[in-house]
Amino acid sequence: MLQVYNTLGRSLQQFESRDEGKVGIYLCGPTVQSEPHVGHGRSAVAFDVIRRYLRWRGYTVTLVRNVTDIEDKIIKAAEDTGSTVEELAVTMTKRFQDGYSALGVEPPDEEPRATDTIPEIIDLVKRLIERGLAYEADGDVYFAVRALESYGKLSGSDPDELRSGYRIDPGESKHDPLDFALWKAAKPGEPAWDSPWGSGRPGWHIECSAMAEKFLGQGFDIHGGGTDLVFPHHENEIAQSEGVAGEQFARYWLHNGMVNLRGEKMAKSTGLVVDLATLAREVGGRALRFLMVRAHYRSPLEFTLDLVDEAAEALDRLDRFRARGDAGEPDEAIMARFVEAMNDDFGTPEAVSVLFDAVRDGNKLIDEGEDASAVLGAVEEIVAVLGLDDGTRPQLEDLELSDVAERFGVQGGDVESVVNALIQRRAEARSSKRFEEADAIRDALDDAGIALEDRSDGTDWVRK
Repeated sequence: MLQVYNTLGRSLQQFESRDEGKVGIYLCGPTVQSEPHVGHGRSAVAFDVIRRYLRWRGYTVTLVRNVTDIEDKIIKAAEDTGSTVEELAVTMTKRFQDGYSALGVEPPDEEPRATDTIPEIIDLVKRLIERGLAYEADGDVYFAVRALESYGKLSGSDPDELRSGYRIDPGESKHDPLDFALWKAAKPGEPAWDSPWGSGRPGWHIECSAMAEKFLGQGFDIHGGGTDLVFPHHENEIAQSEGVAGEQFARYWLHNGMVNLRGEKMAKSTGLVVDLATLAREVGGRALRFLMVRAHYRSPLEFTLDLVDEAAEALDRLDRFRARGDAGEPDEAIMARFVEAMNDDFGTPEAVSVLFDAVRDGNKLIDEGEDASAVLGAVEEIVAVLGLDDGTRPQLEDLELSDVAERFGVQGGDVESVVNALIQRRAEARSSKRFEEADAIRDALDDAGIALEDRSDGTDWVRK
């Protein structure tokens, strides 16, 4: 049976979905004030694997990942760049989507924006006021934290202890330093919408409660996000949603660990960031994804380029085995070990061990002339569930050709461009009387399955 670590309760719990055969997941998506970094990709990959595994186990999965496109940081970033809030949000949303795609993350089933959910947000705020859990003050609306006895149950925070660290800033009209904004009165030059409390815009926390309710209803299965969101964001979501509905908001709260750079959290607030799009172009999104999958989703992940290189080398070993034969029905023993690993709170490190044990054993079978189709079948199945498949089966000739190109300093590309570049390099070597180098290029191509035929007008090539 699948067990998941529920932050609400701090324990491993048996997973049971609200509706039989169906799973609803709400994942806190990005605040789109600037370019995505590797830390953003880590959360997206973690829940992409969770979604893929649940779907593979037979569930119909609905994943909702929001976009925060109105927030103080976005307004400030738009001012600094001389663009409008909407222009900046649209541009950065596309950057995030492209970054996720480079990591092999499948698009969510729903991707609502905060600015498209204003009517639902206003309605939720009105209901909170009606229940005595929120109040209006000078055009702002605040959640009254002390009106909800259960506040703090996710993070284990005590309102009395928290109060000493909070203060009321000048211009705020809230009754208690702990109270947080549900609706903010309009300021000159900022985007605003009409509401019963005057022109304004939503606070950060309320949007997720409204969007989760809209697309998944109350009591849905999994709420996800980074550990940095446990407090106050997720704590406040629970307060809003359970305060207004009087019943459980989400059944399981799953939180991914942070990506660290030089021992500190990778975040825009720390200034320690590695741009996701740039890195994906330079080292490959698949290697980045594998680096993330090798670590448990709840564990911190230290990022270094050396670790990315190690991930790329491991993927090369994996692909070379996958290219050695045809997949048959998956080996049941291998798949049983994989399921055991994943059923323990989506244990991808153990699942990766199962995968590479299979690669080792399968290579041995092939070397000994035995049938490895069942092992190949299991490997292909696991690769698909972990999202390590780019949609194509690797060809051994192409992998070996890549090695030849790297050996002789030729840039990668499609087969034709690489072979033609190597032929040109060989012609230059021959004209300079570097015959040993020219012969080495020809022999290396021959080993990679490419036969050269010299003619009076040049050199042709064919796959052997």
